[in-house]
Formats: sequence, C-alpha cells, structure tokens
Amino acid sequence: MSTPAASSSSFDLTPPTADERASLEAGLSREEADVLLHHGTEAPFCGGLLDNKEDGVYCCRLCALPLFRAKTKFESGTGWPSFFAPFDESHVIGVRDVSYGMIRIETRCARCDSHQGHVFPDGPPPTRLRYCINSVSLEFVQNGSPLRDPLGRGDNAALAGATV
Repeated sequence: MSTPAASSSSFDLTPPTADERASLEAGLSREEADVLLHHGTEAPFCGGLLDNKEDGVYCCRLCALPLFRAKTKFESGTGWPSFFAPFDESHVIGVRDVSYGMIRIETRCARCDSHQGHVFPDGPPPTRLRYCINSVSLEFVQNGSPLRDPLGRGDNAALAGATV
C-alpha cells in the first residue's frame, strides 16, 4: 500500500476511491455536477459566494479540500469569485484548456480533480494571478467552524495546524 500524498499544509491529497467518489457525486445538484464534473461554468454575477466578505476558507464543493483563503479574495469585476493565491500551492492544479477557441489554464482540485474555474495572469500583487472560480464549485467555511470532512481524512486536524 502506498503512502498518502500530503500537502505542505498536511492535508491528505490522495484521490477518492471509486466508491468514495460515487458517494461524493451523489450529493451534488445538477448545476454543481455540470460545473464540477463536466467543466461547465455558472452564469456571471449569479454565484452565491461572489459578494461574501466573511473571514474563512473556500473549499472544494466535492471533496471539501481547502482551496482558497478569504484574505486572498478580491473584487475583479468579472462576475465570479476571484482570488490571488491558493490556500496551498499543491491544492490547486492547472491544466491547459483549449476549449472555445482559447488557450487558458483550467484550475482543478488536486484531491478530487473537480473543475473549479480558470487562472489568468491579470490579478493584483503580490502574485499577479486571478483565480476565477465558480461559486458552485466552492463551499465557504467561516473561521472557527469545522470543515466538512466527507472522506474522513482528518481535514480539521490539518486545518488546525495550518496558518489561515
């Protein structure tokens, strides 16, 4: 048996098993499934997290891995929540996307490979990146509240040890 992959912030990045994935997917709404599993996009200015100003973390809606901190969120004017840096560099992966006649970098959750959005090189300092993420791909967890841990990976213990 191989050792689980862990991020620098101590989160287990081992992909869900087929049974775990089926269980995670069964809890999705049609819109969530379209975006997370089929690389769809929600309409701009409609997402429930666009105007969220609370302090906390934004996690993957499918597997609940923390992807972004509230302190890295900024108003981009694009109609989707935007962040200038991930929670942990290893929690978000980039994949070349040539759909719709454009060349972009798609962002996916490193643990479950679900579609989150895209990253562009037009963000604010210090990174100059803009992670443009679908609200429906995320779930917000306010500081002081426990993370959802659908895979039983000890995510709350990892969060307690991470700098939020």
